[in-house]
Order: sequence, then C-alpha cells, then structure tokens
Amino acid sequence: MSEDLKISKRKPTYPISKKLDTYLSKYRRNIDLPIFYSDLLRFQGSVVVYDKDDVDTLWVRVYYNGFEREEIDVSLKQVYSNLISDGGTSILKYLNVDAIDFCTFGNSKPFRIKVRNILNDNFTYFYVKTADASRVYGLELEQMLSPYQINFLVCKDTLIEEHIAGIPGDEFIKNMLPDCSSSEKSQIAKEFVKFNERCLIRLLGDMRSYNYVIVPTHDFDHVVFKIRAIDFDQQSYEGNLKIYRPQFFKENFKMVELVREKIQHESIDQYKIEERSIVAKRMISYRSRLKALLSCMEADEISIPKHIEILKEDIYNYTMDLNFRKSKNMGEVLKYALDFVKRNYEDVTLNRFS
Repeated sequence: MSEDLKISKRKPTYPISKKLDTYLSKYRRNIDLPIFYSDLLRFQGSVVVYDKDDVDTLWVRVYYNGFEREEIDVSLKQVYSNLISDGGTSILKYLNVDAIDFCTFGNSKPFRIKVRNILNDNFTYFYVKTADASRVYGLELEQMLSPYQINFLVCKDTLIEEHIAGIPGDEFIKNMLPDCSSSEKSQIAKEFVKFNERCLIRLLGDMRSYNYVIVPTHDFDHVVFKIRAIDFDQQSYEGNLKIYRPQFFKENFKMVELVREKIQHESIDQYKIEERSIVAKRMISYRSRLKALLSCMEADEISIPKHIEILKEDIYNYTMDLNFRKSKNMGEVLKYALDFVKRNYEDVTLNRFS
C-alpha cells in the first residue's frame, strides 16, 4: 500500500470477434437495436451535472435538436423494453426518457439513460457504451462466477448494460463506513476479503473504490453488506498481478485497514477458501457455457504481448503451475487460473471422502 499501482493510461477498445459474436447470439446477448452509441454522440450541447453537495459528478447532461430528440427517445424506450422486458411495444407509452447523461471520465465514456414510468414515477437507469470485447468477457464472467445476475445486450459496436444499484465504494468509505457498528465493520471486512479473492481468481482488474458498489440489505434486525463490481473494462488486460487484487489500490486503504483491525489471519484464509470453493462450484454449474466463453477468449486478442508475458510469470511464481508459462494469450492464462482453482477444490473434496 506504500505506492499506488499504475494502470495503462488508456486500454484500447477490442472489437467483438466473429466467434464471440456467435457465442453472444447463442446465449441471447445479441439483439438488433434501433439506436447505436455513435448516434448518441450527435448531441448539440451539454450542461454539467452536480450532486446534492454541488460537486461536479464528471457527468454532463446532453441535449439534441427537437426532431432528433423525439426519434432518440422512442429508440431508447425500445432499447429499455428489450433489456428489461420482452421487447414489446405496449409499454412504450408508459415510459419517458427523463435524461441522457454523458460521462467524460474513464475509458468507456458511457451514456447514462434515465427512464421513468409516467404512471407511478418509478425510474431506473441503463447505459449505452462502445462494445469492447474485454468488457463483454468481464460481464459474462460476472454472470457465471459471481453471486450476482447481470443483464446486458450487444449489437455490432454498441453495448447496453443495466444499472447496478448500490452505494459507490468511495462514497461509502468516506461518508458511511465511520458510522457503521463494530459488527457491521467486521462483516464489511469479511466481504472485502472475499471480493478481493474473487477479483484475483477471475482476473478482474482496477477495482478501485469507485469501480465497485456496496449493497446494503436489511435482514431482520441487522443490515447485510455485499460488494459488487460495476466496471469491467480491465478484464484480463494488465500484466501486473497486483492490479487484480483490490487490496493494493490506495483508494481501498481504509478497507484494508478494516480487515487488519477486524479479522484474524486464520479467518482471512478461511474466507479465501470459502470464496474459491463457491467460485469452483459455479464453474462446475456453468461448465459448457464457461468452456465456450474461454474458447472465444483463447482465439481473441484482448491484451498486448508484454502484459501476457509479465502476468503469466507472476501467476506461475504465485502457484508454481507450469501451465501458466505455456500460455500463449490472456484467454489461456485465465483458463489455467480457473482450472487451478477448480482442480484444487475437487482434490480437497475427494480427499474428504477417501
């Protein structure tokens, strides 16, 4: 934690390959859309969006000329229907697009769409982004290997993502963590250990505090806290193994302090084993789908040779598994990483009954 990790200044956007496109079609992630990311870039102007404390959110609210805005609104409502419902048009008359915001920060530069039901004023968000293969792989792995369901659609060079509700990690650490009870802090520390292990196992990088959310759930007489990733740009791209471990980012220092304060070393090991076992069980459940996805990754270019060489050597030193040194690309590195976790889980399980 003494020095901040360095992320590549700008990760290139990797196009969706034909093989990945076929995979997405098979699992119904591919769909014809009435509007694309490039269409939303034709805005006429924008105004800065501030939060309740008048701090710049790094989002701007964009506006279009009247005729074009009407057409865009209809298309976005149809996109919402495809993402959330059955794709029918019957619900469109009950929907209103309240805002279209554009993010000026980060790699993906997404549009955030606010859709409101005019009958009851309930609203939700979804995002329109450039379809990046790294992000698509990250989203699919999140679906299969995390405890959470995630919904997204792809059409050519456009990616539609549902909004993941929760309290941004940086905001939670600054404003809410200090007021948590001792038992709540212990629970959050446990979740951070498991989240850290999950990111490492599936090679999801750059989990700084603003790239995940804390999700509180009321359960009888207490609140349960979970941690969810919300940014999947850095799936299997960087070479430094530490970038796949949230504990090494300075933005997470308070969380690391919490783990040191609340959890004994033996418990940390226990929680890591628990998370590996859960991930291994999910891998077995999604066996054929995961195999198909990894096959796409192995045939794809989603990183640069320098990063691949550094990472496979780092993981070899971490596991002493020769398969990593034989890896030719990031897809193979991830395949062997997941295989290592599953193999060790199955060995332990079998030994228990021998």
